[in-house]
Amino acid sequence: MSLSEHNCRPRIVCYHQTHFHNSTFVSLLPLLTQKTAVTHIILAAIHLNQPAGNITINDDVWNSPKYNPLWSEVHTLQLAGIRVMGMLGGAAQGSFSALDGDLQSFNTYYTPLRDMIRSVNLNGLDLDVEEAISLGGIIRLVDRLHADFGPSFVITLAPVATALQGQQNLSGFDHEVLEKGLGHKISWYNTQFYCGWGSVASTIDYERILGRGWPPNKIVVGLVTNPANGQGWVGDDVLRITLTALLEKYPDFGGVMGWEYFNSITETSPAVGRPWCWAQLMTDILRPGFLISSSVT
Repeated sequence: MSLSEHNCRPRIVCYHQTHFHNSTFVSLLPLLTQKTAVTHIILAAIHLNQPAGNITINDDVWNSPKYNPLWSEVHTLQLAGIRVMGMLGGAAQGSFSALDGDLQSFNTYYTPLRDMIRSVNLNGLDLDVEEAISLGGIIRLVDRLHADFGPSFVITLAPVATALQGQQNLSGFDHEVLEKGLGHKISWYNTQFYCGWGSVASTIDYERILGRGWPPNKIVVGLVTNPANGQGWVGDDVLRITLTALLEKYPDFGGVMGWEYFNSITETSPAVGRPWCWAQLMTDILRPGFLISSSVT
Protein backbone atom coordinates (compact mmCIF):
# COMPACT_ATOMS: atom_id res chain seq x y z
CA MET A 1 0.00 0.00 0.00
CA SER A 2 1.63 3.24 -1.14
CA LEU A 3 0.71 6.48 0.61
CA SER A 4 3.15 8.88 -0.95
CA GLU A 5 1.62 9.96 -4.23
CA HIS A 6 2.68 13.48 -5.12
CA ASN A 7 -0.31 15.17 -3.48
CA CYS A 8 -1.14 12.53 -0.86
CA ARG A 9 -2.60 14.19 2.23
CA PRO A 10 -2.37 14.57 5.07
CA ARG A 11 1.36 14.23 4.64
CA ILE A 12 3.59 12.87 7.39
CA VAL A 13 7.09 14.21 6.85
CA CYS A 14 10.24 13.31 8.81
CA TYR A 15 13.38 15.42 8.65
CA HIS A 16 16.55 13.35 9.09
CA GLN A 17 19.73 15.30 9.81
CA THR A 18 21.52 13.32 12.53
CA HIS A 19 22.48 10.27 10.50
CA PHE A 20 24.90 8.99 13.12
CA HIS A 21 24.26 9.09 16.87
CA ASN A 22 26.95 8.00 19.32
CA SER A 23 28.90 6.80 16.27
CA THR A 24 26.04 4.47 15.28
CA PHE A 25 24.14 4.79 12.01
CA VAL A 26 20.51 5.82 12.57
CA SER A 27 18.38 3.60 10.35
CA LEU A 28 15.20 4.86 8.73
CA LEU A 29 13.90 1.39 7.92
CA PRO A 30 11.81 1.09 11.12
CA LEU A 31 9.51 3.64 9.49
CA LEU A 32 8.57 0.75 7.20
CA THR A 33 8.55 -2.10 9.69
CA GLN A 34 6.79 -0.34 12.58
CA LYS A 35 3.55 0.48 10.74
CA THR A 36 3.96 4.18 10.11
CA ALA A 37 2.29 6.10 7.30
CA VAL A 38 5.23 8.40 6.63
CA THR A 39 4.88 9.86 3.15
CA HIS A 40 8.10 11.89 2.83
CA ILE A 41 11.58 11.89 4.34
CA ILE A 42 13.79 14.96 3.99
CA LEU A 43 17.53 14.40 4.35
CA ALA A 44 19.38 17.35 5.86
CA ALA A 45 21.37 19.33 5.35
CA ILE A 46 22.90 19.93 1.92
CA HIS A 47 25.40 22.80 1.86
CA LEU A 48 26.98 24.52 -1.12
CA ASN A 49 30.49 25.46 -0.07
CA GLN A 50 33.49 27.23 -1.54
CA PRO A 51 34.73 26.55 -4.13
CA ALA A 52 31.74 25.76 -6.33
CA GLY A 53 31.13 22.03 -6.56
CA ASN A 54 32.14 21.37 -2.96
CA ILE A 55 28.81 19.99 -1.73
CA THR A 56 28.48 18.48 1.72
CA ILE A 57 25.77 16.84 3.74
CA ASN A 58 26.36 18.34 7.15
CA ASP A 59 30.16 18.11 7.56
CA ASP A 60 31.06 15.48 4.97
CA VAL A 61 31.07 15.42 1.18
CA TRP A 62 27.82 13.96 -0.08
CA ASN A 63 29.48 10.94 -1.73
CA SER A 64 31.64 10.02 1.25
CA PRO A 65 31.68 6.26 1.93
CA LYS A 66 30.17 6.95 5.34
CA TYR A 67 26.88 7.74 3.59
CA ASN A 68 26.71 4.45 1.68
CA PRO A 69 24.26 2.94 4.23
CA LEU A 70 22.06 6.03 3.92
CA TRP A 71 21.85 5.92 0.12
CA SER A 72 21.12 2.20 0.29
CA GLU A 73 18.20 2.83 2.63
CA VAL A 74 16.95 5.65 0.42
CA HIS A 75 16.52 3.18 -2.41
CA THR A 76 14.64 0.75 -0.14
CA LEU A 77 12.33 3.48 1.13
CA GLN A 78 11.57 4.68 -2.38
CA LEU A 79 10.71 1.17 -3.50
CA ALA A 80 8.23 1.08 -0.61
CA GLY A 81 6.53 4.25 -1.90
CA ILE A 82 8.10 6.86 0.39
CA ARG A 83 9.40 9.93 -1.40
CA VAL A 84 12.88 10.91 -0.21
CA MET A 85 13.99 14.53 -0.60
CA GLY A 86 17.01 16.60 0.30
CA MET A 87 17.07 19.80 2.33
CA LEU A 88 19.21 22.66 1.06
CA GLY A 89 20.41 25.28 3.51
CA GLY A 90 19.12 25.59 7.04
CA ALA A 91 20.86 27.49 9.80
CA ALA A 92 24.27 27.30 8.09
CA GLN A 93 24.77 30.31 5.86
CA GLY A 94 26.04 30.51 2.30
CA SER A 95 24.13 28.07 0.07
CA PHE A 96 21.50 30.53 -1.07
CA SER A 97 23.77 33.55 -1.32
CA ALA A 98 25.93 31.42 -3.64
CA LEU A 99 22.87 30.91 -5.87
CA ASP A 100 21.88 34.59 -5.84
CA GLY A 101 24.52 35.99 -8.15
CA ASP A 102 24.57 36.59 -11.89
CA LEU A 103 23.61 33.80 -14.27
CA GLN A 104 27.16 32.53 -14.76
CA SER A 105 27.76 32.37 -11.01
CA PHE A 106 24.39 30.69 -10.46
CA ASN A 107 25.18 27.99 -13.00
CA THR A 108 28.58 27.36 -11.43
CA TYR A 109 26.95 26.45 -8.10
CA TYR A 110 23.66 25.04 -9.35
CA THR A 111 24.98 22.53 -11.90
CA PRO A 112 26.87 20.37 -9.35
CA LEU A 113 23.79 20.44 -7.11
CA ARG A 114 21.61 19.26 -9.99
CA ASP A 115 24.07 16.49 -10.78
CA MET A 116 24.19 15.37 -7.14
CA ILE A 117 20.37 15.16 -6.98
CA ARG A 118 20.39 13.03 -10.12
CA SER A 119 23.19 10.82 -8.85
CA VAL A 120 21.37 9.81 -5.65
CA ASN A 121 17.93 9.96 -7.28
CA LEU A 122 16.24 12.28 -4.80
CA ASN A 123 12.50 12.82 -5.30
CA GLY A 124 12.58 16.49 -4.38
CA LEU A 125 14.33 19.39 -2.68
CA ASP A 126 13.28 21.36 0.38
CA LEU A 127 14.54 24.95 0.30
CA ASP A 128 15.17 25.93 3.92
CA VAL A 129 16.09 29.56 3.39
CA GLU A 130 17.41 31.03 6.63
CA GLU A 131 19.53 33.72 5.01
CA ALA A 132 18.81 36.61 2.69
CA ILE A 133 18.13 35.78 -0.96
CA SER A 134 16.37 38.01 -3.43
CA LEU A 135 12.90 37.20 -4.73
CA GLY A 136 14.38 36.91 -8.20
CA GLY A 137 16.99 34.51 -6.89
CA ILE A 138 14.52 32.11 -5.30
CA ILE A 139 12.27 32.29 -8.39
CA ARG A 140 15.20 31.39 -10.64
CA LEU A 141 16.11 28.43 -8.42
CA VAL A 142 12.56 27.06 -8.34
CA ASP A 143 12.19 27.56 -12.09
CA ARG A 144 15.41 25.69 -12.85
CA LEU A 145 14.58 22.78 -10.53
CA HIS A 146 11.15 22.48 -12.11
CA ALA A 147 12.58 22.68 -15.63
CA ASP A 148 15.35 20.14 -14.97
CA PHE A 149 13.38 17.55 -12.99
CA GLY A 150 9.79 17.95 -14.16
CA PRO A 151 6.42 18.32 -12.44
CA SER A 152 6.74 15.11 -10.38
CA PHE A 153 9.78 16.52 -8.56
CA VAL A 154 8.73 17.84 -5.14
CA ILE A 155 9.82 21.41 -4.43
CA THR A 156 9.03 22.73 -0.95
CA LEU A 157 10.05 25.65 1.23
CA ALA A 158 10.42 25.75 5.01
CA PRO A 159 9.39 29.18 6.29
CA VAL A 160 8.69 30.10 9.88
CA ALA A 161 4.98 30.47 10.61
CA THR A 162 5.15 34.25 10.93
CA ALA A 163 6.49 34.50 7.37
CA LEU A 164 3.12 33.26 6.10
CA GLN A 165 1.29 35.70 8.36
CA GLY A 166 2.87 38.74 6.73
CA GLN A 167 5.27 39.22 9.62
CA GLN A 168 8.92 38.48 10.36
CA ASN A 169 10.76 35.91 8.27
CA LEU A 170 14.30 34.61 7.88
CA SER A 171 14.46 34.51 4.10
CA GLY A 172 14.59 38.08 2.82
CA PHE A 173 11.69 37.71 0.37
CA ASP A 174 7.90 37.83 0.56
CA HIS A 175 6.46 34.29 0.50
CA GLU A 176 3.02 35.57 -0.46
CA VAL A 177 4.41 37.26 -3.56
CA LEU A 178 6.36 34.09 -4.40
CA GLU A 179 3.25 31.92 -4.04
CA LYS A 180 1.14 34.18 -6.22
CA GLY A 181 3.66 34.09 -9.04
CA LEU A 182 5.14 30.60 -8.74
CA GLY A 183 2.82 28.62 -6.48
CA HIS A 184 2.03 26.08 -9.19
CA LYS A 185 5.65 24.92 -9.03
CA ILE A 186 5.85 24.73 -5.23
CA SER A 187 4.36 21.58 -3.71
CA TRP A 188 3.87 22.85 -0.15
CA TYR A 189 5.44 24.76 2.76
CA ASN A 190 7.01 22.94 5.74
CA THR A 191 6.02 25.69 8.15
CA GLN A 192 7.94 26.01 11.43
CA PHE A 193 5.48 26.30 14.34
CA TYR A 194 8.19 26.27 17.03
CA CYS A 195 11.09 28.26 18.50
CA GLY A 196 8.76 31.19 19.08
CA TRP A 197 7.59 31.44 15.46
CA GLY A 198 4.26 29.74 16.09
CA SER A 199 2.47 27.23 18.30
CA VAL A 200 0.33 24.14 17.87
CA ALA A 201 -1.05 24.32 21.40
CA SER A 202 -4.20 25.44 19.57
CA THR A 203 -5.32 26.03 15.98
CA ILE A 204 -4.96 29.82 16.25
CA ASP A 205 -1.60 30.29 14.52
CA TYR A 206 -2.46 27.90 11.69
CA GLU A 207 -5.76 29.66 11.06
CA ARG A 208 -4.05 33.05 11.04
CA ILE A 209 -2.15 31.80 8.00
CA LEU A 210 -5.31 30.56 6.30
CA GLY A 211 -6.91 33.90 7.06
CA ARG A 212 -4.46 35.52 4.67
CA GLY A 213 -5.64 33.30 1.83
CA TRP A 214 -3.23 30.37 2.04
CA PRO A 215 -4.84 27.04 1.09
CA PRO A 216 -4.67 24.38 3.84
CA ASN A 217 -3.37 21.72 1.43
CA LYS A 218 -0.12 23.69 1.08
CA ILE A 219 0.52 24.37 4.78
CA VAL A 220 2.26 21.51 6.58
CA VAL A 221 2.51 22.00 10.35
CA GLY A 222 6.12 21.82 11.49
CA LEU A 223 6.73 20.35 14.96
CA VAL A 224 9.74 19.60 17.12
CA THR A 225 9.82 15.91 18.00
CA ASN A 226 11.77 16.39 21.24
CA PRO A 227 12.03 19.35 23.65
CA ALA A 228 15.80 19.25 23.05
CA ASN A 229 15.23 20.20 19.40
CA GLY A 230 13.76 23.61 20.09
CA GLN A 231 11.22 25.58 22.09
CA GLY A 232 7.57 24.71 21.55
CA TRP A 233 7.33 20.95 22.00
CA VAL A 234 3.68 19.94 22.59
CA GLY A 235 2.50 16.84 24.45
CA ASP A 236 0.53 14.01 22.87
CA ASP A 237 -2.95 14.91 24.09
CA VAL A 238 -2.80 18.59 23.17
CA LEU A 239 -1.28 17.74 19.81
CA ARG A 240 -4.03 15.22 19.12
CA ILE A 241 -6.72 17.81 19.92
CA THR A 242 -5.16 20.46 17.67
CA LEU A 243 -4.43 18.20 14.70
CA THR A 244 -7.79 16.44 14.90
CA ALA A 245 -9.55 19.81 14.92
CA LEU A 246 -7.61 20.93 11.84
CA LEU A 247 -8.29 17.69 10.01
CA GLU A 248 -12.01 17.83 10.76
CA LYS A 249 -12.35 21.48 9.79
CA TYR A 250 -10.08 21.31 6.74
CA PRO A 251 -10.41 17.94 4.95
CA ASP A 252 -7.50 18.87 2.65
CA PHE A 253 -5.23 19.71 5.61
CA GLY A 254 -1.62 19.59 4.42
CA GLY A 255 -0.18 17.40 7.17
CA VAL A 256 2.71 17.52 9.64
CA MET A 257 6.48 17.48 9.62
CA GLY A 258 8.80 16.63 12.49
CA TRP A 259 12.24 18.01 13.26
CA GLU A 260 14.00 15.65 13.64
CA TYR A 261 13.96 11.86 13.36
CA PHE A 262 16.84 10.44 15.41
CA ASN A 263 15.71 11.58 18.87
CA SER A 264 11.94 11.65 18.35
CA ILE A 265 9.88 10.92 21.44
CA THR A 266 6.28 11.04 22.58
CA GLU A 267 4.78 11.12 26.06
CA THR A 268 3.91 7.44 25.78
CA SER A 269 7.40 6.63 24.45
CA PRO A 270 9.64 9.16 26.23
CA ALA A 271 13.00 7.42 25.92
CA VAL A 272 15.30 8.23 22.99
CA GLY A 273 16.02 5.12 20.95
CA ARG A 274 12.66 4.43 19.32
CA PRO A 275 12.51 7.35 16.84
CA TRP A 276 9.69 5.84 14.82
CA CYS A 277 7.32 6.43 17.76
CA TRP A 278 6.55 10.01 16.67
CA ALA A 279 5.58 8.80 13.20
CA GLN A 280 3.37 6.15 14.78
CA LEU A 281 1.58 8.82 16.83
CA MET A 282 1.07 10.98 13.72
CA THR A 283 -0.24 7.93 11.87
CA ASP A 284 -2.69 7.20 14.66
CA ILE A 285 -3.96 10.81 14.65
CA LEU A 286 -4.02 11.59 10.94
CA ARG A 287 -4.27 8.19 9.22
CA PRO A 288 -5.90 5.73 11.60
CA GLY A 289 -7.23 3.74 8.65
CA PHE A 290 -3.65 2.97 7.64
CA LEU A 291 -3.12 0.85 10.77
CA ILE A 292 -6.27 -1.13 10.03
CA SER A 293 -5.27 -1.63 6.39
CA SER A 294 -1.75 -2.66 7.39
CA SER A 295 -3.08 -5.23 9.84
CA VAL A 296 -5.39 -6.69 7.21
CA THR A 297 -2.60 -6.73 4.63
